[in-house]
Amino acid sequence: MRKRLVLKIGSSTLTQGTHIISRGKVEDIARQLVALKDEYEILIVSSGAIATARQAIKTQGNDPIAVKQALAAIGQPILMRIYQEVFQDYGLRMAQCLLSHTDFERDSSKVNTQNTLEVLLANGYIPIINENDTTTTAEIRFGDNDYLAALVAHLVQAHLLILASNIEGLFAEDPQTNPQAKLIKSVRDISEVAHMVGPSVSSNGTGGMASKLKAAQYCQENGIELWILNGNHQNFLVHALGGIREFTRFLPLKENGGNNGQTF
Repeated sequence: MRKRLVLKIGSSTLTQGTHIISRGKVEDIARQLVALKDEYEILIVSSGAIATARQAIKTQGNDPIAVKQALAAIGQPILMRIYQEVFQDYGLRMAQCLLSHTDFERDSSKVNTQNTLEVLLANGYIPIINENDTTTTAEIRFGDNDYLAALVAHLVQAHLLILASNIEGLFAEDPQTNPQAKLIKSVRDISEVAHMVGPSVSSNGTGGMASKLKAAQYCQENGIELWILNGNHQNFLVHALGGIREFTRFLPLKENGGNNGQTF
């Protein structure tokens, strides 16, 4: 039986540190999905709609949130077209799912969402999920899809959530000011590392380590292992799953969740 994982791809990964969506990175993701499809069942939570629109058009408006919502509406179909074109070249089928936090608050919406995702997976489609930024402002301001990815992972009973960004993981000190800062490889008690978190975010993203720790806390409480790793490397997912590259893993709590504290 294949293991189920959710892969959250940040804007910084999709743009490779630039202001333009990297088609080469989407190809890198597609190649890895092909390599892993016999062993893993993968859902994607993808940022990047706003970054995609910014490379195509310059919008005007006085309300910065409204402008970002407009950019999301412009960029989302373009981003999905890139995914569809690239995935099709690799024999992969994808489907778009736009969700908001309210979809997880009502029981009927949760069941409908879960059923849709299960049918897509059963028929060989890779769900590509994003926040419905056009109608929801909280995700634009605070989460950059990290917490949404955690909610999705719990909804579909995933074994693992991977947050791919432009960082190697959680460090004991800021690696930008101290290149010798130590990478923390494993975390069981988040309260012991919370003081290490800074407010910085990438130029295209809106989250940061704080939002990742919030997602990690939720996953720990629900028995899901979470990894934070650098998605800018080639084959980042294959190498992480193969133990080739280092990253930070947040272990599920022993007394919670379906994994019963077992590591991935």
